[in-house]
Amino acid sequence: FKLFVENPEKPVAPGLHVKAFVEYYPESEEDLQDRLLLLIEEDVVDIPLLGLIPCCYLQTESEINFGTVIANGRIITKEISIANHGSSSGTFKISYDGVVLLNIEPTSGVVEPKSLKVVKVDICADVPRIIKEVIKMELEGHGCSEVWINAVVIEQVLKVLGVSCGNVLECVNFGSVYFGSSKTEQICLYNKSPECMDWVAVLEDNAIGGEMGTDLQRSADAILQDLSLINKPRDLDVSTLILCIPNQGTLLPYEKSFVTLCFSPKKFKRAFGVNDSSPKQDYVLFLRFEAVGNKNGYLQAPSDGTAPVSMNHPHHTELALTGSGLPVMLTFNPGPVIKFMNCFVGEQTQVLCTLKNESESLPVKFSFRKTAHFNISPEKGKIKRSSTKEVIFSFSPHQIGTFKVKQVVDIIGTGLEKNNLQVSKTTSFHQIYLSFIGVCKSKPKNILFKINPGITPMISNATGRFVADGTGQCTDIAPVAILKSTQTPIHTHQINRSCKGDALIAFPNDRSASIRPSERNKKYRTIFTKTERYNYVDPQFSYTDCERLSKEVHKEYYADFISNLRQHRLQKDAMRQFYIYNNSVNIGLKPAEGLVSPKISITDIHKEKLHFKMLSLDENCLLTSQRLAASASKSSVKEIWSGLSAIPSSTQEKEDCSLTLTPKQLHQILIGPSTMDFGDVCVYSTTARKLHIINNLLVHIWIQIEIEIDELEQTSPLCQVVPPLTKTSVPVVFETNTLGMFKKSFTYTINNKHPGHVLVIANAVSVELQLSSGELILNPIPGYLAKTEFRTTVRVYNPRNHSAEFTWKPVITDKGTAFSVQPTKGFVEPYRDLECEVVWHPGFNSPEAGEFNLCVCKGNTIKLKCFAKVTLHT
Repeated sequence: FKLFVENPEKPVAPGLHVKAFVEYYPESEEDLQDRLLLLIEEDVVDIPLLGLIPCCYLQTESEINFGTVIANGRIITKEISIANHGSSSGTFKISYDGVVLLNIEPTSGVVEPKSLKVVKVDICADVPRIIKEVIKMELEGHGCSEVWINAVVIEQVLKVLGVSCGNVLECVNFGSVYFGSSKTEQICLYNKSPECMDWVAVLEDNAIGGEMGTDLQRSADAILQDLSLINKPRDLDVSTLILCIPNQGTLLPYEKSFVTLCFSPKKFKRAFGVNDSSPKQDYVLFLRFEAVGNKNGYLQAPSDGTAPVSMNHPHHTELALTGSGLPVMLTFNPGPVIKFMNCFVGEQTQVLCTLKNESESLPVKFSFRKTAHFNISPEKGKIKRSSTKEVIFSFSPHQIGTFKVKQVVDIIGTGLEKNNLQVSKTTSFHQIYLSFIGVCKSKPKNILFKINPGITPMISNATGRFVADGTGQCTDIAPVAILKSTQTPIHTHQINRSCKGDALIAFPNDRSASIRPSERNKKYRTIFTKTERYNYVDPQFSYTDCERLSKEVHKEYYADFISNLRQHRLQKDAMRQFYIYNNSVNIGLKPAEGLVSPKISITDIHKEKLHFKMLSLDENCLLTSQRLAASASKSSVKEIWSGLSAIPSSTQEKEDCSLTLTPKQLHQILIGPSTMDFGDVCVYSTTARKLHIINNLLVHIWIQIEIEIDELEQTSPLCQVVPPLTKTSVPVVFETNTLGMFKKSFTYTINNKHPGHVLVIANAVSVELQLSSGELILNPIPGYLAKTEFRTTVRVYNPRNHSAEFTWKPVITDKGTAFSVQPTKGFVEPYRDLECEVVWHPGFNSPEAGEFNLCVCKGNTIKLKCFAKVTLHT
C-alpha cells in the first residue's frame, strides 16, 4: 500500500476538505491487510486497508419445479440461472447420472463477472410418474452443489359424474319410454387435469354387448330365433336414438360442464314372418367421451415403418346407456268405430267409451282434437298404468245429413324442438284414429201458403200467388224483383221506346221498397210500360252533393295510402331477398329467375354430393364408430404420396384452409404416430419414418410442420394441403452424430390454428457386427486325407441401419497360426449378413487352435476362436 497526501500546514477551515490517495499494488496472489492512521489534533482515527485478489462468486437455484403436467409426450423446458457476483470469470460443470432422461444444455461453461448464464433443462412427459431427480453442479470457488428436479406427470383424465350425487357414473338408465317420445338425463363432465381439454362424444354403435330392439326379458331361445330372422337395420342412423347436447366442447383446467343426454327410441321393423309378440324393445348403447389430441385416433407404426395401424387409445371414459321402448297401448271400448243413434237438428246423442291403458309401466296422456258436430268430455286427460278412464262422446248435429268423421286422438309426451334441441317441449308424438258415424234426419213441418196480392206473371216464381212460408218469421228485406229492360220489350209505351238499355226494371209488387234511398245514377222502370218509377229520397238521411264528393275523395285517399303501403312492403321484401342471395354464388339474383342452369358433367357429380353432405352436416348429430370407420376406409382408398400443394392455391382450398375446426372435426383428422420410436440408430446414418396424415373430413386441411431440431432438419415437405378423404404421409428423417439417447418433440399446426406435437425417440449407437458363433470346430471332410485343408464357415450379421466395414485380424501366438479367413475385410450392408470361410492349413507343428478379432471400423470388436479336430488313422 502507498499513501499519497499533502498534509496541511494550517488548520482546515469549516467546509473545506483534504484529499488522500491510497494505492494498492500486490506482488503476489494473497490477501493483504494494513491500516491507515489519521491524526486529528488530539484524536486518532484507525482506517483499515484490505487488499483482496480477484475471484468469482457463483450462485444458482436449488430446485427446478415443473409442477403437474400432462403425460402427452411433450418436451417441457425450464430454465435455471447461474449468477456470478464476483470480479472474475467462473466456470461450472453439470453432471447427471439418474434414471429419467434429462436434456441439459449447456453442461459446462464460463460465467462472466456480474452476469448470468441460463441453463435449459428438458423433461419428457411421456408416461405418468413422479420425477424427483438431482443434478450435480460444480461451481468454481463454491464446490459441488445439488439442484433438485421435481415434476408430477399425470394422465389427462375426463370423468363422467352424476349431477345430484357427484359420484363417477358408469351407466345411465332411461327406463321405459314410448316410441316417438323422448326422455332426458343430465350428466357432468369433469376435467381432472391442469390443462385445457377439447373433448368429443362418440357413440359406439358396433360395440360388444350392445343391444338394439331386443326384449331382454324373453328367453334366450326366443331371442336367438328372432335374431336369425330380423333384418339388421344397417342403414339406420343409430345416432338418432341418442342425442348428446353438447357433443363437443372445451374444458378449462379442473372445470365441470353439464351435458344433456336424450333417449328417443324408434321401433325397428322386423322381417316378414317374424312373430312380433313382444312389443317391448330394449336398448344398450355405449357412449365414449374422448379428449381430442395426439392420443385420439392413435396410429401405431409397425417396426418396418410400412403402414400404420389405427388403434383406439385405451384412456377414455365410457358410459353405458340403457333404456326400453314401448308402444302406446291405449284401447277403446267401444271402438275404434263408434256409431251414434239417429237424431234431429238441435238434439244430442251420447256414447260412453272406456279408455284403458294396457301398459304396466308408463302412464299415458291423451287429447282429442275438436271435430264438427261432435263433442267429447273430457277432451284431455291422463291415465295411470293399467288403469281405465270413461269418456263421453256426444253427437250434436247442426245440419241434416250422414256424418262419417275420423277422430284424431293425440298422445302427448316430451320431445325436443327441431330448431333448438336443448329445449324440451310437450308435443304429440303418436296418433290414434277413431271413426265416428252419425245420422241427422230432418223434421216434418207444415207448409203454409199465403196469397201475394201483386200481379202474378204466367210463370210462377217467388212473387207468385201462393208462397210457401215455413219459417213463420218476417224478413227485414222486402223482396224486390229486378230485370234488364232490354229483355222485356212487351207492352213498352211509345214514349219510353227510346229509354236507355241499362235502366233497371222493377216489379209492380215492390211498392213497399220503392221509396228507399237508392243510388242516384240508376233509374228504375216498370216491367210493362217502362215508365220511370218514383224514387223518394229522404233529405235527412241522404248525402248532399258536397258530401258525396268528399266521400269519394276520402275513398281515393285511403286507396292511395293502402297502395303506397303495399309498394313499400314489396320494396322491403325485395331488398330482403337481395341480401339473402347477395353472395358470391347468387350475386343478388334469386335462383331460377329466368337463368339457365349450368350443365353438370359426370365427373362433377361426386364433388356436388360431397359439398351437399358438408353443408347438410348437423352439428348436433353424434359421431359413431361405424361412421368413423367408413370415413377411414374411404380415406385409405384415396392415398396420395406426392404432388400435393404446399400452400392453398384455389379458391376452395383457401376457403377450407381458413376454417376454424371444431373438436369433432379435429377428432376425424389422424396425424401419427404421436410417438415415433426409431429404435437403435447408428451415428452418421440416415433413417426415415413416415408421419401419416389421414383427412376424414369433407374439406381441405393445411398441415404445417415446425422443426427446429438439428437431427430432423432433413425432413421434407414441411407444408402440405391434404384434400378431403385422403391419406398421405411425410417422411421424418433422423440423423445424428452424437451417441446416446435422443428424445425431443416437434410441433405442427392444422390450418395455422390448431397445434399438435410428435415425440421422436431414438438411441444413437455405433455400428456393430455379430457372429453366428463365437467358437468354430473344423472337422475333416469325409473321403479326404487327414493332411488336407479343413474348412468351415461363419456368418457375420449387421443388425444396424448403417453399413459396417470390418477387418479380420489374427491373434499371433508363439506357435504362430495355421488358420485363415476369407474375405479378410469388407462391408456388410444394413440388416444383411455375410458368410466368411475359415480354413485350417495342416502342417508340421501346426497349432490346432487359433483366434481372430473381428474389428469393426468405428464399432465393436468380436473374438472368434477356432479349433481343428484331427482324427488319426491306423
